[in-house]
Amino acid sequence: MRIVLDECVPWPLAKHLTGHTCTSPQRSGWGGFENGDLLRLAEGEYDLFVTSDQNLRYQQNLADRKIAILELSTNDWATIRKNLDVVVARISAMRPAISPSSMSDLWPNRIM
Repeated sequence: MRIVLDECVPWPLAKHLTGHTCTSPQRSGWGGFENGDLLRLAEGEYDLFVTSDQNLRYQQNLADRKIAILELSTNDWATIRKNLDVVVARISAMRPAISPSSMSDLWPNRIM
């Protein structure tokens, strides 16, 4: 799966997503874009947008997005690292959104 890790998601997560192609807004030349523009750009080229922005669902109309979205409960790398098995399993289980967007929450520190 082709994955965009939002600016707020620790980049070290990418090396644990073997079998997937990961990028970030900065690596794609999209650094500094607001979420709406970023999602619009990403949905044409990527399958999954991973963010820890807890307000995304309230700030954006996600109903017509053609990209799957995974919301992490934190951007703290220590917490994500402790729960890597859960995070990686959830990402691997997600499927690219055909239409409309599929939004999934992942609350690593509550799943244990």
